[in-house]
Amino acid sequence: MNSNKELAEKPQTPASSADLTVFVQRLLEQMQARFEQMSQAIVGRVDEVGARLDDLEKLVGDLVQQASTDDNSI
Repeated sequence: MNSNKELAEKPQTPASSADLTVFVQRLLEQMQARFEQMSQAIVGRVDEVGARLDDLEKLVGDLVQQASTDDNSI
């Protein structure tokens, strides 16, 4: 009887392993997709902050130039 029970259990083990493998693969794919989305969002925000800093730097430069021009005209 033990051999019948062992034979009956053996086909279930690979199926369970296969199911687990598929589950883990899908989970890893989902994690990778979310990581890529988060990475793209972070890069987008960094680019946006960089553009704002460039604009701010230009404005400060313009103000400094205007202040020095105003000082020379006095």
